[in-house]
Amino acid sequence: MWITVSDPALLAQLTTSDPIEVKDPAGNLLGVFVPEVLGKLPPGVKSPFSDEEMARRRKQPQTGRKLSEILRDLEARG
Repeated sequence: MWITVSDPALLAQLTTSDPIEVKDPAGNLLGVFVPEVLGKLPPGVKSPFSDEEMARRRKQPQTGRKLSEILRDLEARG
C-alpha cells in the first residue's frame, strides 16, 4: 500500500533522515516511518566494508559503459 502526501506542511515534516513515529490523534503508535536516504544503510544494518575501504574504492577510476551503449548493443543483436 502507498499513500501520496499532498500537504506541503506534512511533507516538510517527513523530509528528514531520522525515523519518525506516526501516531493517531489519541497518541497511539501506528508505526515508524524510516525515510529512504540514498547511500545510507537502514537502522541496524552494518556495511561489510570499512570506511577506509569505501574511500579507497571512491578513488579508483570508474569503469563500465553507459546504459545507452548497452541498449544499443542489445538492440543490434535483436
